[in-house]
Amino acid sequence: MSSAKTSLALLAFALAASATACATAPKDEQALAMREAMKPASPEERAAANRADALTRANFWAKENNKDPEDLTSALEFARALREIGSHDRAIDVMSRTLIVHPDSVDAVMLLGRIQMAKGDVPSAARAFNRATQIEPERAETWAALGTTYDRQGHHGLAQTAYLKALELEPTRTTTLTNYGLSLVLSGDLQGAEAKLRLAAANPDANARVTENLALVLGLQGRFDEMKAVSGAAAPDTVVEQNADLLRSLIQPARSWDALSDAPPVKAAPAVETPAPADSVKRTLRPRS
Repeated sequence: MSSAKTSLALLAFALAASATACATAPKDEQALAMREAMKPASPEERAAANRADALTRANFWAKENNKDPEDLTSALEFARALREIGSHDRAIDVMSRTLIVHPDSVDAVMLLGRIQMAKGDVPSAARAFNRATQIEPERAETWAALGTTYDRQGHHGLAQTAYLKALELEPTRTTTLTNYGLSLVLSGDLQGAEAKLRLAAANPDANARVTENLALVLGLQGRFDEMKAVSGAAAPDTVVEQNADLLRSLIQPARSWDALSDAPPVKAAPAVETPAPADSVKRTLRPRS
């Protein structure tokens, strides 16, 4: 082959190689960009996202969940953020899909139950929490949560059995003691309720809501001075007095018909609908979830 032909052949080969390189380079860059985009965020990025507001967290974890729908951590964080912004249906959908892949994740089952409770679907939440007690029966939190669903449905005996199981596993848990005490109030055991609420109020993590409930139980027993002493540390004096007056009116014995017949006649007043004392007490109770 002549030198001219050889030179032309080498030039053609070089041009072909150059064209091939130009054609494949964009594809390689796109593939690299896609791989980078699908990489999970670093631990530092995830920690920073969790310090942001709920909507920012929801957007961040939505992207992480899309990268790997089977990743349990991203699914849990995404559902928690959705719950916080009130997107309960989507959060339930995320957890339901996650439980297909992780059916024995107590964290996922418990979160599903809490979202259902927040939505107001108590029966579904009860089923979720009951499932959690079966997966991990030695976890106090599962029994305590199940107890709250029973109380919400009016099954106070079942609720108290669940609280007792939770307290066997974790005897000083403040939320369980508080909710157990309130359950005893609803079933009429004021002394038992007082005992549980005093234990809860003595814990370092007890807040004003616990002491309010203890004060309420003391007031329901007619012990208004003790009620004021307990409630006064967390509420203004005027509020304490108003609460005491309310409870006095709820537990004040009804006057007899004989006493009413001796009273002077009064001008008739328009009828008003007055809630029953039990309903008023239920609205005053402050459960902890």
